[in-house]
Amino acid sequence: MPQSGPGGPRNGESPPPPWPPRRPQYQPPQYQQPQYQQPQADQGPPYQGQYPVGNGGGFRNPRTGSDYRRGDDYTMPISREPYAAPAAPPDPWESYYQQDRYAPDPYAPEGYDIPGQDDGSAGPPPGPGGRKSGRAGNPRKRGRIRRFFRLRTVRAVLAVVVIFLCFVAFSLGRALTANNGLPLSAKLAEWARDHYLGSVVTLMEQLTYTPPKNGGKPQFSLTGPQSKLKFKKVHGFKPDVPRNLTPFASPALPGEGVWRLQETVRNEPALYTTFMRVDSVHTSYVAGIASFDQRLVKFQLRPGSTDPGSGFGGAQSWITPGTRTGLLATFNGGFRLNASRGGFYLNGRTSGSLTGGAASMVYFCNGTIKIGQWGRDVGLTKNVCGVRQNLELIIDHGQVAPNINQNVEASFGATLGGAYYVWRSGIGQTKDGRIVYVYGPELSAATLAGLLQRAGAVEAMELDINPEWTALEYYRAAGHPTDPAPVAMLPDQPSPANRYYSVWARDFTAVYAR
Repeated sequence: MPQSGPGGPRNGESPPPPWPPRRPQYQPPQYQQPQYQQPQADQGPPYQGQYPVGNGGGFRNPRTGSDYRRGDDYTMPISREPYAAPAAPPDPWESYYQQDRYAPDPYAPEGYDIPGQDDGSAGPPPGPGGRKSGRAGNPRKRGRIRRFFRLRTVRAVLAVVVIFLCFVAFSLGRALTANNGLPLSAKLAEWARDHYLGSVVTLMEQLTYTPPKNGGKPQFSLTGPQSKLKFKKVHGFKPDVPRNLTPFASPALPGEGVWRLQETVRNEPALYTTFMRVDSVHTSYVAGIASFDQRLVKFQLRPGSTDPGSGFGGAQSWITPGTRTGLLATFNGGFRLNASRGGFYLNGRTSGSLTGGAASMVYFCNGTIKIGQWGRDVGLTKNVCGVRQNLELIIDHGQVAPNINQNVEASFGATLGGAYYVWRSGIGQTKDGRIVYVYGPELSAATLAGLLQRAGAVEAMELDINPEWTALEYYRAAGHPTDPAPVAMLPDQPSPANRYYSVWARDFTAVYAR
């Protein structure tokens, strides 16, 4: 007789019905789909807490995989659908080859992405304790990388690279923080050219270069500020007043080519200036021209703080307070010495080498200057206190150099990207000894020579080029003779007018009253 259920009957209760014998595990017919008996219509579907009907009154527990027995904690889910008998267990090998490896796992924790089903943005799965381990990737690959960096040769190469980068950072930092009056862009370009990166600078200049436009009108009036200075005739001194210039473009604009008196010395005309369009094609660009009477002024050569060096020849790289009395004008020097194809001499000291045949501006100890070819027109004598050489003459014996339009970059300087039309400057000497200075935007070597020739120069040389290095300033005392105020000659001059009132990187010339 079958035994009663667990616990036995309680007092006052009838004994539980006997348990049916345990059904053997369901075995479907081989090679046949099992047929299941549907429940009778009058019986209805099983509900929660009821035993299913059909198939012998038992069913398989989906949690444990065994037949249902009393005492299991499983409860029938609420459903209105008829209970279906469990399907036959699949062949394990057949299911292994047919399974979808990227199908969602019903027993996986919530929020866990199966590899291949995420969008690639979730990153590696979290490590132990719910925190990301941070050890993504192939451990063998990480091991190879660690072994690679443990090699002595690799460590030696890395040490050399680190030392090199430290040197570059130190050198560049010193260049950018140097007190030489230059903007950061000019400092960076100078540093690059000093460290064999001139081709990189030239490439950047080519990318930013814009050729000049044809035609147009100037952006400012060529009459210039009206000067109130007037000179008086002094017995025994004949003033030298230059003739007005004929413009290249016609008709002439008001004030174009007309000399205006800017500085006097003992009531005599010492400095004249005028404006003139650079040529007959690029009529919207204006050049500035200055003319000095050497009988009333004296010229001083000053070194740059970096080229040739501060204090070179016992001279200062700026106009210091206390030395500004009588200051009339300042203008730029030539190319950097390593690109000038010449040398620099000042008060017994020489930087580079004075080269024969080079265009030279010679500073005599009496304050006058002379321009000519070194070794033919000028040389080093006991009366010479300074020499500045730069390239070759662009005007010789009143004639423009025949190669002025040939091999411009090699003969007359590496301009912005090798362009012909850039900011340029030049200086010349007339037949009667006057000194003329010309500078302006969008000048070629030929138009610069043409302007100097039009101003009366019979010997002339090119000075520095490009916007940051070309400038002329004259100084107004205005009741403060010990500290005159600088005024840029051209209104569109890129560099500030007071740049020589602080340390400057390149050499320049200071003009004082005699």
